[in-house]
Amino acid sequence: MTATIVLDIGKTNVKLVLLDDTGAVVAERRMANAVVRGGPYPHYDTEHIWSWLLDGLQSYARLAYIGAIVPVTHGATAALVDQDGLVLPVLDYEYEPPAEQVAQYAASRPAYTDTRSPQLPAGLNLGRQLAWQAHAFPAEFQRARHILMYPQYWAWRLSGVAASEVTSLGCHTDLWQPARQQYSLLVEGMGWTALFPPLRPAWEALGDIKPELAQQTGLPADCRILCGIHDSNASLLRHLTADTPPAVLSTGTWVIAAAPGKQLDGLCEQADMLANTSALGQAVACMRFMGGREFSELAGADATPCTLEDLQALISQGTFALPSFAGATGPFAQRTGDIRGPAPRDSRQRYALATLYCVLMSDYCLTALGVDGEVVVEGSFTGNPWFAPLLAALRPQQQVSSTDDSSGTTCGGWLLHHWGRAPASQKQIASPLPLSGWQEYKQQWLKVLL
Repeated sequence: MTATIVLDIGKTNVKLVLLDDTGAVVAERRMANAVVRGGPYPHYDTEHIWSWLLDGLQSYARLAYIGAIVPVTHGATAALVDQDGLVLPVLDYEYEPPAEQVAQYAASRPAYTDTRSPQLPAGLNLGRQLAWQAHAFPAEFQRARHILMYPQYWAWRLSGVAASEVTSLGCHTDLWQPARQQYSLLVEGMGWTALFPPLRPAWEALGDIKPELAQQTGLPADCRILCGIHDSNASLLRHLTADTPPAVLSTGTWVIAAAPGKQLDGLCEQADMLANTSALGQAVACMRFMGGREFSELAGADATPCTLEDLQALISQGTFALPSFAGATGPFAQRTGDIRGPAPRDSRQRYALATLYCVLMSDYCLTALGVDGEVVVEGSFTGNPWFAPLLAALRPQQQVSSTDDSSGTTCGGWLLHHWGRAPASQKQIASPLPLSGWQEYKQQWLKVLL
């Protein structure tokens, strides 16, 4: 059997997935993506991921002939490397730089109308991370030969070939102009132009796996290492070839509503609206909130899947969750999350409240983007049986579908190696959930917010 491996590094979990030539999952491993709190600053444990990856590659090499490895990762992350490896640890984007550096960077960052990259907290604007590292660690920064976006860092470690790629560059970084598909003035102004390797398409093979890694893992010497892609853009990828691409809700730690074909002029920086860049080089209007993180906060550690009766009870008694529960992100970043009305009585009702909240927030983002056609739900929320039917009930004039793949990122990674072929997974049209008072509940929720 020939197969493809997708290395899927999300903010919360890391997965290594083996897929056959139909796109069906043959094997999967996962672990938590822990942040190391020691050292110069909080950073990702890249060496632990690397050793875990090599162990997984060795295991999968015994199951199939591996034709390619595709890196897929979260955004807002880059690696500074010289010829030997990292010159600084890979910074966690939730780290807040010193206040004086934040103010200094705010005065120098490009205009929102150029980058469509809203000003975000902590290190969610990658340009701020790099500017702080250059200021705080000048000797190490000057040693850097390349600035590698995170998928391309893993591709480089596997192949030895350095590359840049537009989906990670165009992910609220301040480094890219999505409408023009070129670097922003920040890159030239900071003297970073030469540090970014040549641009390569996400699906392009950078080269074969390093010979020593092939020998160590048992992978074939001609196993190709693809350039790689940003995770939400991986979820979007399979839908871009449709005659009329649908809006896509990529769900995980972040819920990102993407509206291909919509104009960028209506985007609002204060509402956390942005333009991502697709693997095909298209500017895509997006809006997002930290839905997976907020769901976990509301549902609690003992989350128990709810019933239809639990959802109806919360709607009928008027229990509302109001944003936001994950810090200064999303369209209501300046609000502190709270619960109004009778408190949920048990873990099932907390799960129900988290579900209602994430559906309402998703619906709000889709409406703000002007989405009036089909909506497809990708990612972790496809495992919640109520999410898509509740959303469909709020948008009766539109078709809402879910994929049967709980990780659209994995499917997108597979597609990069099998461009032009349809994956094994399919879409399922959601039937609107007939809950009494659901539309009125939404209107009351909006009334409190707006």
